[in-house]
Amino acid sequence: MFDKVLIANRGEIALRILRACREMGIKTVAVHSTADDSAMHVRLADEAVCIGPPPAKDSYLNIAAIISAAQISGADAIHPGYGFLSENAHFASIVEEHGFVFIGPTAEHITLMGDKIAAKDAVKKAGIPVVPGSDGGVSTYEEAIKVCKDIGYPIIIKATAGGGGRGMKMATCEAELELAFRSARSEAESAFGNAEVYIEKFLGRPRHIEIQVLADNYGNVVHLGERDCSLQRRHQKVLEEAPSPALNKEQRDRIGAIAAEAVKKIGYRSAGTIEFLYEDGEFFFIEMNTRLQVEHPVTEMITRLDLVREMIRIAAGAPLGYTQEDVVFIGHAIECRINAEDPVSFMPCPGTIGIYHAPGGLGVRVDSGLYTGYKVPSHYDSMIAKLIVHGTNRNECLMRLRRALSEYVIDGLKTTIPLHQRLATAPDIINGDYDIHWLEAFMEETKPK
Repeated sequence: MFDKVLIANRGEIALRILRACREMGIKTVAVHSTADDSAMHVRLADEAVCIGPPPAKDSYLNIAAIISAAQISGADAIHPGYGFLSENAHFASIVEEHGFVFIGPTAEHITLMGDKIAAKDAVKKAGIPVVPGSDGGVSTYEEAIKVCKDIGYPIIIKATAGGGGRGMKMATCEAELELAFRSARSEAESAFGNAEVYIEKFLGRPRHIEIQVLADNYGNVVHLGERDCSLQRRHQKVLEEAPSPALNKEQRDRIGAIAAEAVKKIGYRSAGTIEFLYEDGEFFFIEMNTRLQVEHPVTEMITRLDLVREMIRIAAGAPLGYTQEDVVFIGHAIECRINAEDPVSFMPCPGTIGIYHAPGGLGVRVDSGLYTGYKVPSHYDSMIAKLIVHGTNRNECLMRLRRALSEYVIDGLKTTIPLHQRLATAPDIINGDYDIHWLEAFMEETKPK
């Protein structure tokens, strides 16, 4: 096992990794920008190394500075968390080339799944169903017209190297195609330095279902069930739950087995998530995330497995130590992403935390680095906490969520807690009747006049 792990991230996920390491008897090194001098993970780590000024490109994306921090601190391995360099194949390669262990998949698998077209082709060969669409990248408008005629409208255009909704445009008919196509390519070039796009059939009311997998270095693979991540705003997840209220056991077992078998076929290792669109009983592959997900706690709550601990064990060469039959799903879990944003306009609201009171009690978990007096910086993502609740069933979970949200106090800045309070009492949410378009429609219908 490792003696010391460097955490190449910040905020709640850095603290999450630190806690897992400490429970395993592993020392930690926190890297941080000057904006995060007083961050909780920096205060609690065994060692801390400043790697640059506030802009992420000069600190958390500065590969040379992170490697130097690992060298001077004597770390054995580096955990990238999520975001920043977590799905950067070049970073994974550099880590290994300098004699450290990258706690995650191989650079080859990061590269494969980072290319949306190559990923789609790989999983299709491995037996995973995909959304009807272009066989590869679409370079010209004339080619786009032909593809769309073959699969039928509406269609969605996506950046090959995309993510987070950037480089993604929709067209409901040929009259809308040219503007959408050229706009998607321009946005993809600007955001990712790669203008290549592909085209897929647009599904009307799908849910966003993802399957969590774990794979070791010896061909052992398990799936840990699904998460329903359909509540999204501008392609960004807002609330996630597990299991999905839309699936039954037969569907869950079927898609889980398909995902696990595909991961085994491609020789993947570490934690990974295969994301699907689900509509009318059918699953269609979207992408595979080769990292820890923001919403991993809901899976931990229903399986009682520590995913960060499992990633570290796998990276250290340990086998899983259990089979699919050993994985048991218990109860229901929901996660709310708490952002430092206006709950109506969603404008970022950085500031200094005044009174801070986190909810507690049975089945309540808060992943956050907040404390009274902490100054939330304006340089990074606005998510400042995750509230996760667990219950013996979905109804109990929702009741507990309402209670926990009513107790949560974050004074000094605006947060999205009021939005989550509205969602927790919305009839469609209570009935589990929602899709990926539901949240934006709900917000439009309920916004102040």
